[in-house]
Amino acid sequence: MATTAASNPSLAQRLRGLSGEVVKFGIVGLSGVVVNFAVFWVCINGLHLASLRSNIAATLIAIATNYLGYRYWLYRDRDAASRKREITLFLLYSGIGMLIETGVLGFSVYVLGLDSHFEQLAAKVAGLAVATVFRFVSYRTWVFKALPEPAAEAPADQVQGQGQGAGTSQSAGTGKGKGRATEVVAQAELMLAAEQIRYAKAE
Repeated sequence: MATTAASNPSLAQRLRGLSGEVVKFGIVGLSGVVVNFAVFWVCINGLHLASLRSNIAATLIAIATNYLGYRYWLYRDRDAASRKREITLFLLYSGIGMLIETGVLGFSVYVLGLDSHFEQLAAKVAGLAVATVFRFVSYRTWVFKALPEPAAEAPADQVQGQGQGAGTSQSAGTGKGKGRATEVVAQAELMLAAEQIRYAKAE
């Protein structure tokens, strides 16, 4: 029973673990957001790049910093057997998140006509919020996969029961073998006695 309870945590324990994961994910994500907005602001104001180009550059740099935080802090205990696969999936889902974020920004600027710097920042916040939810689900589910749980050991009483059963079977087998040997010896003695009687009558 103790092994089953340990391998199957309660709902409250799962929620506490998930809430801690969300907090850490938010911390790493927040650092990426700071990098993202800083690079975005420099690109549109200092380098005078187009908003979509600035957003792509800022998001790519933030993705690189986020990966370091996720891999070596938040998900450091997750399976890292195939780093190439992990990085490939991370870039794939990060790219999808970037498309979501850029799509919201592009819709705001080129469809709604909200093209001032502060309006662009507001649209970027909205797109970043949607993209963050997508990234959280995809990262924890497919990118940083949990290690498989070790097989539960059999309870001691079950092992002892199996051992006793095996001992009982061996004892039963031994008893049967002795019984058959006794019968053979008894039959041989009867046959020998009958031959002696026959020889005595013949004389």
